[in-house]
Amino acid sequence: MRQRLSSEPDRYRGRRRVPTPPRSRYAAVVTTAFVGAGVVALGAGALPDAKAVSPSALADLENAAATSQDLSERAADAQRPSRDDDRGGLASTLAAAPEVWRLPLDDYSFTSPYGMRWNKLHAGVDLAAPEGTPYKAVHAGTVIKAGWFGGYGYCVIVQHSDGTEAIYGNSSQVLVQEGQEVKAGEPLGLVGMTGHSYGVHLHLELHVNGKPTDPIPYLRDRKVDLQLQVDDPYSDVAAS
Repeated sequence: MRQRLSSEPDRYRGRRRVPTPPRSRYAAVVTTAFVGAGVVALGAGALPDAKAVSPSALADLENAAATSQDLSERAADAQRPSRDDDRGGLASTLAAAPEVWRLPLDDYSFTSPYGMRWNKLHAGVDLAAPEGTPYKAVHAGTVIKAGWFGGYGYCVIVQHSDGTEAIYGNSSQVLVQEGQEVKAGEPLGLVGMTGHSYGVHLHLELHVNGKPTDPIPYLRDRKVDLQLQVDDPYSDVAAS
């Protein structure tokens, strides 16, 4: 029995065991270090140091910041009135203003003035334009005639609030109805050569106190020049 015990140490001769710390103790130390760093970062309220963040993470942070700024700017733009809204409001005010006078066409050739022609009074002016060109009201008023009217052919007559009347003759087609309220610059019909006409044009007359009046000086006093083809519809609105 003693021999057996004395021989057992020989089995481990030449071998040395190096003690190592338990794994659980190492894991606890590492976990504590990470938790402590996280608490410090949260307490400081700062983003991670750029040097310690990967390029892909930095790109994600920058994109998130840019997206947030873009959304804020869009929200501000949505609440800010646009130029189109401003112009739309001005256009509505312009059309409703009783002082505004406009050219009846955007582009035309002045072919015949007011006055005697072939021993008869030519009681208006002729403005040549391609057939089918829309013509517009020179002033706001009420349509009192829309249809065929003898030598005027297809014709539109608009009575203004001051009692004056504008006659638009030789139309190929009328676009309004009797009793309809129209505004300055609103389409009334299409240029043609119906009635007593020798070419495609718009015949425009103005009657003041029931009598034909030369449209050129009358409209020029109202900032509309038929010969120069210019008008200034915004001046009265801006002054009001």
